[in-house]
Amino acid sequence: MFKINGGEKIGIVGRTGAGKSSIITTLFRLMQPTGTIEIDGIDTEEISLACLRKQLSIIPQEPVLFSGNIRRNLDPFNEKSDEEIWNAIEKVELKSKISSLDSLVSECGNDFSVGQKQLICMARAILRKNRILILDEATANVDPRTDSFIQETIRTEFNDCTVLTIAHRLNTIIDYDRVIVLDKGRLMQFNTPYQLIQQGNGIFYELFQNLTTEIKNELKQMAKMAHYRHIKNDRTEQSLIIGNNYELID
Repeated sequence: MFKINGGEKIGIVGRTGAGKSSIITTLFRLMQPTGTIEIDGIDTEEISLACLRKQLSIIPQEPVLFSGNIRRNLDPFNEKSDEEIWNAIEKVELKSKISSLDSLVSECGNDFSVGQKQLICMARAILRKNRILILDEATANVDPRTDSFIQETIRTEFNDCTVLTIAHRLNTIIDYDRVIVLDKGRLMQFNTPYQLIQQGNGIFYELFQNLTTEIKNELKQMAKMAHYRHIKNDRTEQSLIIGNNYELID
C-alpha cells in the first residue's frame, strides 16, 4: 500500500507497458483494480461514478477539444462567468489568440497548435479546480518552452491540489515531491527524485544516467532542493491511497 498526501506533486515513470496509464484508467474507474483506491479514506468503488470523476481533472497526451465555441470547450457545463473564463485564458497566455468566447473551434481544433490546445485543456482544468489533477504525458508533443510554461502554471495554479504526472522527461518531474517507479505493472520504488538518484539503481536512475553531465548536474541540484522542501512540508488535508495487492497491468 502507498499513500499520496493531499497537495503532493507525484511523478510516475516506467518503461512502456509498466502500468503508468493503468493508474489513470483505474482512478477514473475505466477498469477494475485488483486492490483498492481510497480518497480521503473512502473506497472509490463506494463513490458514484459522477461524483468520483467530478473530483478529477485530466490533461492527456492528445488534447481533447469539443466541437462548438471556445466557451463550450472551457466551460462545457456552463457554470462559470465570462470574467472567470477570460481570467483562465489569461493565465495560460492565450488571450491574444482568442478574440471571443463565441469563436468557433474548427474540427479537432486544427486552428490551434498542439501546444495551444494543451493550454486550452490547462485553462479548462484551472476553471474546474478539482482536488486531483492528472497529466498523462501532457507535454510529450509540445516544445520545451510550452512544457516549461505548463509546469510553472501547475506550480502556481495547482499548488494546493494533488498532481499526478506521467512523464517522459525527467526535467518535468525532477522537482516533484515524490516519484512512483513502475515496472511490469508493479510498484518498484516510491521516493523523492533526489533519493532515487542517490540510491544509484532502478529505472529512474537509469533514465537519469542517460542524460548529459551538464543536465545531470542541473537536475540533481533541483532534485536536492525539492527533497528538502518535501521534508519540511506536511500535507495532510486529503489523501489518495492505493491499497494492498493493487496491480497495474497495461
